[in-house]
Amino acid sequence: MKTVDFKHFQLEAGDRVLDLGCGEGRHVISAYVEGEVDVVGVDLCLKDLQTAQQRASDFIDNDDTRRSFGLANADALNLPFADNSFDKVICSEVLEHIPDYRAVLVEIERILKPGGLFCASVPRAWPEQICWALSREYHEVEGGHLRIFKAAKLRKQIQGLGFKFYRRHWAHALHSPYWWLKCLFWEKQDDNPLVKAYHRFLVWDLLDRPLLTRGMEAALNPVMGKSVVMYFRKGEQL
Repeated sequence: MKTVDFKHFQLEAGDRVLDLGCGEGRHVISAYVEGEVDVVGVDLCLKDLQTAQQRASDFIDNDDTRRSFGLANADALNLPFADNSFDKVICSEVLEHIPDYRAVLVEIERILKPGGLFCASVPRAWPEQICWALSREYHEVEGGHLRIFKAAKLRKQIQGLGFKFYRRHWAHALHSPYWWLKCLFWEKQDDNPLVKAYHRFLVWDLLDRPLLTRGMEAALNPVMGKSVVMYFRKGEQL
């Protein structure tokens, strides 16, 4: 399930791409498959990195010299990379988990080359507010969401670091009701028939990608997309 749209975040041959907070690998693997690029996924969770490595094994071709794939265990507040060392940086559904997210944005600005692209996605405010209202545990669990972002405020903060905003869209509208159901039945969500049925629907949609549901989600994303996705270009050095 991709949140980043590579039509708006075009990968150029030879790019060095970082997926910061890569989790189980959805975007770092997608970038490897879609472009002739060198990709690195970084996360604090070793278990998630192991899952990402297992998933990537179906796609990695070690004989393909046009691209490379790597994973690293690292802290987003202190990245082990040199200044101006990446052409593209993805940070998808990560900032809401980190207490000092502004420091993460500073690190991203540091390692991204002048003219490089940055994609940030966070949960959209009003669907997230419903989740918080329905379940305290949703955002109080370990590793849960620490804040609800206002997209306009986050956009201004990123622009304040010298980035130029160039695109925004929303994603995963069909997932918003699923999370509302999970929050409503939080204590017994694994056994609740509505939650289980909706999960089966989402898996079917993800695997089969029928035109009906793809059209529905495209139409609903501007109204109730679960995530807001913003794209920026780092300012050129004078």
